[in-house]
Amino acid sequence: MKYFFASRIGIIGAGAIIGTIAALLQYAGNPANMGICVACFLRDIAGALGLHRAGVVQYLRPEIIGMFGGAFIAALLFKDFRPSGGSSPIVRFFLGMLAMFGALVFLGCPWRAVLRLAGGDANALFGIIGLVAGISIGIFFLTRGYSLGKKQPLSKKAGWLLPVFWGVLLLLLIFQVKPLETGALFFSASGPGSLHPAVWLSLLAGLAIGIIAQRSRFCSVGAIRDAVLVKDFHLFSGLLAFLGAALVWNLLLGQFRLGFEGQPIAHTDSLWNALGMVLAGMAFVLAGGCPGRQVFLSGEGDMDAAVFVMGMLVGAGLAHNFGVAASPGGVTLAGQVTVILGIIICLILGFTNLRGGETR
Repeated sequence: MKYFFASRIGIIGAGAIIGTIAALLQYAGNPANMGICVACFLRDIAGALGLHRAGVVQYLRPEIIGMFGGAFIAALLFKDFRPSGGSSPIVRFFLGMLAMFGALVFLGCPWRAVLRLAGGDANALFGIIGLVAGISIGIFFLTRGYSLGKKQPLSKKAGWLLPVFWGVLLLLLIFQVKPLETGALFFSASGPGSLHPAVWLSLLAGLAIGIIAQRSRFCSVGAIRDAVLVKDFHLFSGLLAFLGAALVWNLLLGQFRLGFEGQPIAHTDSLWNALGMVLAGMAFVLAGGCPGRQVFLSGEGDMDAAVFVMGMLVGAGLAHNFGVAASPGGVTLAGQVTVILGIIICLILGFTNLRGGETR
C-alpha cells in the first residue's frame, strides 16, 4: 500500500477521490463550482488576514490548512519530510504573485478550471486552452535548459516553520481570535467568502486530499506538462478521473448547469479567461507545479514551494487592492495590463534562467 497511489490505478483513484470530495464540499456549502480552488482559497485567507479588504472574499479556509497538514503528516509517516530550499527564492516569490494575478483574472486555479467545466461552465474551456498554451510556453524553456538552480538541504528545524504557521492560523480560526476590534481576522458576511461548510468538515476534507495527493504526486499542471513534453499520461489519467468524478457527482447532486451566461463566480470575457490562464500556466511551470502541488511540496519541507505559496498570498492581496482581480462583471483595465506585463516578465525570467543565463 506504500506505493499504491503512485501506480496507474492509484493516480486514477486519487483523482476520482479528490474530484468527489470537491463536488461534495460544494454540496456541503462551498461556493458553486468551487468545491476546491487553491488560488481562490488562498485569496480568501489573504482577506481574512487583512492583506486585502474585499469584504465578499474573506475567510480562513480550513481546506488549505488541511491540505498542507495532510501532506505534512504523510511526508512524516513515509519518510518524505526532507527540508530543502535556496533555489532562487525571490524569483519563486514573484512567480507566485504572477500566478495569482493570472488566476484571479480567470477567477480560478487549474483545479477550479476543471471543476467549472465539470459544473457546466463553458467559459472554463477558454481558461483551459490558455492554461495549455501557458504550460506549452513553459515547456519551451524547460527543453532549453531552464533552471532556477539546485535546492540545498536544510535543517529539520527549518521545515517546522510552516506547520507552526498553519497551526497558528487554525487555532485563530477555531477560537475566532480577534486581537483588535477593527482588525483581523476578517470574515465575509455575504458573497463567496461567507459560503462554507463547518470547519471540521472542511479540515477533514483537506487532510484527506493532502494525504492522497502527497502519496500520488497529483498535479494538474504536471499532468499536462508530462503529456505534452514526454507523452507520459500517468498524471493526466488522474486529472481526467478528477474531472469525471466531479462531473458525475455534479449530475447526481443537481449541481450541473451547461452554458456560458450566468455561471457562478465567472465572467464571459473569453480572451481574458484564456490570457489570464496563459500567465498562470507559465508561472506554474517555471516554478515547478500547480498551486495544489506547491502546497503539498511545502508540507514535505520544500521551502521554495512555501515561498511560492507565500507569493500567491501576497499576490492575492495586491490583486484586490489594485483592482487586478476580475469579477462576474468582467476584467478591469488594471487586470488586462497586469496580465500582459506578467506574461512579458515570465518570458524574461524564462530566457534569463536558461543554462548559461545570467540569473540563477
